[in-house]
Amino acid sequence: MSDNPFTITDEQRDYSQFDLTENPFPYSPVPDENPEIYCGQQHATRIISDTVSTVLGTGKSKHLVITAKYGNGKSHTLKYTRSLVRDRSDVIVGYVAQPGDGFRDIYHEFMYDLGFSRVQELAYEYLAMVARETQDIDVDGPDEMKALIDDGEILLSELIPEAIQRLNQITKFADFARAIVHMVYEDTNLYAWQWLTAEGIRYEQRKQMEIHSALDDDTTSVRAFTALKNMILELGYTSVFVFIDEFESISRLNSKNKQATLNSIRHLMDQNSHGLCVLFGCAPEVWQDVMSEYHAFSERIGQEVALRPLTDDHLRDLIESYLSNAREGDTESIEPFTEDGIDVVLQRSQGNIRQALAICSRALDDTTDTDAGQIDAETIQQAI
Repeated sequence: MSDNPFTITDEQRDYSQFDLTENPFPYSPVPDENPEIYCGQQHATRIISDTVSTVLGTGKSKHLVITAKYGNGKSHTLKYTRSLVRDRSDVIVGYVAQPGDGFRDIYHEFMYDLGFSRVQELAYEYLAMVARETQDIDVDGPDEMKALIDDGEILLSELIPEAIQRLNQITKFADFARAIVHMVYEDTNLYAWQWLTAEGIRYEQRKQMEIHSALDDDTTSVRAFTALKNMILELGYTSVFVFIDEFESISRLNSKNKQATLNSIRHLMDQNSHGLCVLFGCAPEVWQDVMSEYHAFSERIGQEVALRPLTDDHLRDLIESYLSNAREGDTESIEPFTEDGIDVVLQRSQGNIRQALAICSRALDDTTDTDAGQIDAETIQQAI
């Protein structure tokens, strides 16, 4: 038998010769959940900023589709934009990784991205508002409301009927109102969560909450989403942001389901002229098909912006930004990359961000292993 040809070790590479603490480039260039770097695409950032700012500033709904070929930054752009608005206290933000088989799946993913705790917090926040207005109780926020209920200072039996009636008037969806208030009951909050996320629950569980309908199709999901948004605006929030990534996956649906999905999103937009912003990420060829075949839907989208391949200057900025994240000290430069090395990265990646990052990552590791000192055109060629 021959000797083991593998050399597997947990020893870390030493990048200190380049004043780096680590290889800053991703080995698998997929978007971070919370990206810290965004380079180039000034035309896109201007349009995205205008869309988001318009919704925040006016409260009127506005939507945008971001198109780009695979690897040119659609997901990165959506997640970077999400990171900019998610921490605001006056908006609610949900991310949908891909639209699935219809609007029910979009609604389900949106609710799951919000999470059980956040929806329960909204329920307490709503009850606090009702307590202030109907019982003249000075309660500030969901945490204090929960404490007052747990201490028995506020009786749910006195508050809930009024809360359901008021929420029903706001949402026009009595079952949704009952599900929201049941998020604060320990014995039914999981059933309420399952109903609110369109997972489906047994009749006996619905009966326990006095919920009469099942939330199990696109139509009721649109209705539930609108009800949620109306409740959120009633609580004083400015708007709801929905980021739908990989929208091109609707192309795999049959014509009937694709039409139904697009119609449901159109109905959502029609029912929510205020307080809603939907940003789509979509491959350009699929978006062109949608534009040509489904006018009623595409006309609801205010604008399209196409991401472009990196230019030489953008690639330099991208590499410098990644290197700066791992620099020891405040040095800003493209070293150990050389100018001719960057030219080869641009040439071989064709400006594709994902491919450029993968090449840079491999080239930096190879250069570190060989003590080559710099990453020039020859080093890049050998690394590819």
